[in-house]
Amino acid sequence: MNRESTSPFRLLSHPAAICLLLALATLAIYWPVKNYGFIVNYDDDDYFFNNPHILGGFTWANVQWAFTSGEALNWHPLTWFSLMLDAQLFGKGAEAPHVTNVLFHAGNSILLFILFLRWTSWSWCSAAAALLFAIHPAHVESVAWISERKDVLSGFFALLTLLCYTRAAEHCRGDTPIFTHRPALFYWLSLFFFAGGLMSKPMLVTLPFILLLVDFWPLQRFNSTSFMRLLLEKVPFLLLCAAQSVVTFFVQRQGGAMPPLSRFPLGMRIENAFISYARYLAKTFWPVNLASPYPSMHYWPAIWVVLAIALFVALCFAAVVLRNKFPCAFTGWFWFVGMLIPVIGLVQVGAQAMADRYLYLPIIGILLIVVWGLKEVCVRYKLPPPVIFACAILVFSVSALRARNQVATWQNNETLFRHALAVTGDNYFANLDLAQWYGRTGRTDESLHYYYEAARISPGDPADLYNAANAFAKLGRWDEAIDIYHRVLQVTPNDPDILNNLGFALAQKHELPEAAACFESVLKLKPNSVEAYNNLATIYFMQGRYQEAAQQYAAALQLTPNDPPILINLGDADLRLGQTNAAAQDYEQALHLQPNNPLARVRLQALGIRP
Repeated sequence: MNRESTSPFRLLSHPAAICLLLALATLAIYWPVKNYGFIVNYDDDDYFFNNPHILGGFTWANVQWAFTSGEALNWHPLTWFSLMLDAQLFGKGAEAPHVTNVLFHAGNSILLFILFLRWTSWSWCSAAAALLFAIHPAHVESVAWISERKDVLSGFFALLTLLCYTRAAEHCRGDTPIFTHRPALFYWLSLFFFAGGLMSKPMLVTLPFILLLVDFWPLQRFNSTSFMRLLLEKVPFLLLCAAQSVVTFFVQRQGGAMPPLSRFPLGMRIENAFISYARYLAKTFWPVNLASPYPSMHYWPAIWVVLAIALFVALCFAAVVLRNKFPCAFTGWFWFVGMLIPVIGLVQVGAQAMADRYLYLPIIGILLIVVWGLKEVCVRYKLPPPVIFACAILVFSVSALRARNQVATWQNNETLFRHALAVTGDNYFANLDLAQWYGRTGRTDESLHYYYEAARISPGDPADLYNAANAFAKLGRWDEAIDIYHRVLQVTPNDPDILNNLGFALAQKHELPEAAACFESVLKLKPNSVEAYNNLATIYFMQGRYQEAAQQYAAALQLTPNDPPILINLGDADLRLGQTNAAAQDYEQALHLQPNNPLARVRLQALGIRP
């Protein structure tokens, strides 16, 4: 009999009604995302709209690619498959993958409720914890961002793993291994779902540790089963973790996602790990100033580090001391700590200090502590149900409003990165992303401002100055562009792209010898650069060196034989050399390749040839 069967809310406490409520609450918060677009140049291009393997749907070649690709610096074939299915069933738009993310999150909230209910039989506590999971503002990044399909998908498999493991463990007593007992099917199903979770996101490598915590509480298997037997049951899970860890390490190492210790020393990483635990904890209880992306890892004031370490140690100590009196606190706290280990920064991937998406599953541990801890307080002090109900409504309402407001920041690149700047201050990544977005949409003046801000925050990064120079070039402000190109070349002196752009800017200023020197340097560094051959030839043409110009145009055509503009340029050089027939052949070939090319037609008419 359910402990809450005497509640006046008996009908609403029915599991089916609660599942419906969770689904409706999730849809109410996140439904606006179906009208949002992609976040351009912020992973959505790699994960969906600019990925031919995804847009091509399920073909044998794309399936092979999903299993062998390290694209996006991860090995997660099931994430690729789910996105392929969206593209195959619903096309190339953003609506379908957005809606799929929302549906997965709603499903995960329902699964979490079912899991809590099976563990504790307290339907209202289970419903409250699952509802907080569904509407917590920190989860917006995982749901509203198409590229984070891996979060909601891996969460789905993780919760199925825990449910199946629970079902198997409930019927296992004594030292009989769980996988030899009668309900062993559920054990192997849990292993199967765990493999699916690892193939959705590698962060699930800590799940075997979570299974041990669940053995302690709520399953209480430590009272009847030896620790070594419990550990033995986790060996198949640990083997899958080891394989996934090796694959992920090599994929991210080869992709350059792991910065060297010289950039982020070990001491700095350890300090940032403790700070990040404190910040994640703070954002769980007070989810304000949420952003994507957060500023990069940096050194923290010593007093902050000391306080963060003291908080971490104190909470660990309290969880251990109170493990018998409040076992949910032990399981919940170490769930939170353990699941964050892969992303806490000790093994740094990228330069970000933290990310809201990393809280998607770890936050469940804190929800366990809060909800079941408050339940004990309410029971012990016999708080009136109306007071409990009013406080719960207030918390749920505030959380829902915050989540809905956070969802609105994901409408497009501008809303997302402007919000990040508003709540984080000197944010290198947000400035750079916003600069690229404005540059792509033709708002060059605004683009320049944010490039300069990024360069101010990270003056040692030449990429920002280079992008700023390109933006000046688009505006025709050649003096500023040339000055910045020279500054960038002091840091990266042998970059052919920078030299090529500098040569083009110098040509616009009619500084032809300097421009020619730039293009000659490019060809030494990059002998197959068609653009550099064409640009150098154009400089020679402007200098009246027609024979040399023709040679460079011909060299370009050796690399790209069917290029109408270069053929026309070669024709112009041949004409200046008095080689009229050769020029006519060049123009005719260009017109044959591009029948509507007006320039080729005009050149032939000038020679008295009817196109």
